[in-house]
Amino acid sequence: MRNIKVYTCMNLADKNISLQTEWQSLGQSYAKEVNAMIDFGEQFGWDNWKGDEPADNREEAAHEVLTLLKKANKEGTITTFRKSFPPAYAPFVNIIHEQGQNIENLCYISNNTIAFIVGSAYEKRRAYLLSEGSIIRLRDNIQSIGRSPQNNIYAIAENGAITTYKGWEGNKVWVFKLPPVDEQSISQIIPFNNGLAVILISPEGIYLLNTNGHSLIHPVPDQEDLDWTPSIHMEHAALSADNSFIALGDQSSVHRILNNQGAAVAEIGPQSSYPHYALFSKNGQQVVLNSCHFYNGVTIGISTTGIHGLKIEAHTQDNRYTVIDENCRVYAAVATTSYYIMGDVGGYIKAYDFTGKLMWRYFLGSTITGMTISDDENTLWVAACSGMIHQLKLNQGQRDDHTIGNGDHYEEFRVIFWKNEPQPLIW
Repeated sequence: MRNIKVYTCMNLADKNISLQTEWQSLGQSYAKEVNAMIDFGEQFGWDNWKGDEPADNREEAAHEVLTLLKKANKEGTITTFRKSFPPAYAPFVNIIHEQGQNIENLCYISNNTIAFIVGSAYEKRRAYLLSEGSIIRLRDNIQSIGRSPQNNIYAIAENGAITTYKGWEGNKVWVFKLPPVDEQSISQIIPFNNGLAVILISPEGIYLLNTNGHSLIHPVPDQEDLDWTPSIHMEHAALSADNSFIALGDQSSVHRILNNQGAAVAEIGPQSSYPHYALFSKNGQQVVLNSCHFYNGVTIGISTTGIHGLKIEAHTQDNRYTVIDENCRVYAAVATTSYYIMGDVGGYIKAYDFTGKLMWRYFLGSTITGMTISDDENTLWVAACSGMIHQLKLNQGQRDDHTIGNGDHYEEFRVIFWKNEPQPLIW
């Protein structure tokens, strides 16, 4: 019996070695082929690409690898597993379609710690902390989390109110009553730097909350339409670092710039079909505005100096804006000191400087749904509707030759939140 047991274990070990060899070999060749295709398309134009699109042929192996990943999580051997099986996206596409989910409201706290929400609007959401690879469940009733551009003010929506705090779990600053929106519909909350005002973004309207109450700042009511409601789609807003400006919009509007009291300052027509996303530079001197059409989009940058009274028509070439990008439909982004990192519908994060120069691209997979960056700008967290959060060390060199993209970044780990998995998995 002892000899049979040893023989069985040897077979299992041999099988795992064979699986590892297959995984590594096919993953390397797939990444190499995809990178070569993209380099060609960017250099010579996609119309000149005549080759076939590379295929990742590891779908059958993915189920066995997932089983081994679960085992590594239980046994605490994730680091060893990661060396043997570099993570991938394409082999798990069918699983992701069934089990993937949105991860949103990423907020940096400190010391490699972030807070975030798992789940979309009108779902039962779950709030977590991710700290040094540990996952901590937060209170059950939290619906949304937000962080101010400066001063470490955090806002938490729960139990019919939004509360601001000075620092994570710090002193309470103010408690705001919700405007007439369903708490479960809240897309995002952005507290002001003093904690005494909050922007609430939802498909039932965008509101400015302050110590005197609340006001609807978008959309603009139609006084002649007796059936008018503030219902919107693709709702979005951003707050400048010094809280001077609010940029916002929705699918049916123009890009609107308001002052911090909610009064209109400027109107910029979308250069693609529908306003979709907004972000201010870290120093507040530029606002970038993304509009989309299906899976594509156009992002423009506009100086905030002299922006009062600015009006630019839609689909109009104008030297008052800079084209940052002409391809991406942006869902999430962060601003660093010298460039933007934008996440698109195709699963890429891309860095652009303030003039629109593409600095690098890095593929993660699925629509990017959330992003946050450490205060020293060395660590980036990216979430996607694959149900994954990726923790990247920027400009630290690629970890392996399975990486798709030319961004020189090191993925420390990814955390998988899949619907049918009882516990998150770290890879």
